[in-house]
Parts: sequence; C-alpha cells; structure tokens
Amino acid sequence: MARLVSQGLTNAEIAGGLHVALATVKTHVSALLDKTGTSNRVQLAIAVLEMRDDPRYGDRP
Repeated sequence: MARLVSQGLTNAEIAGGLHVALATVKTHVSALLDKTGTSNRVQLAIAVLEMRDDPRYGDRP
C-alpha cells in the first residue's frame, strides 16, 4: 500500500484498486505514517523511495 501512496494514488483509488473499504486504506496509511515517522503522504512517498534503494530492504519491486 505504501508503494501505491508513493505513486500518487488517492485513498479512494487505492481502495478501489485493492477492492477494500476506504476506511481500511485510511487505517493502513495512518499506520504507515506512524511506523515510518512521517507526518504526511509526501514524506511517506519519499521514505518509500529511499527504502527501495536501500540494500537493507532487499530487492523489492
């Protein structure tokens, strides 16, 4: 879900694409913000991109 946020999708777009409730997406995005120590979606997207290039997180698409 973090990758979808980093691609600029809205919560509604993510919910529709994953066939889950909007509230589910909001809950997961909120948890991701907490876990990454970020305070907004832009910071989360940056964190995702940085993790993608970090060898500690392995080769993830």
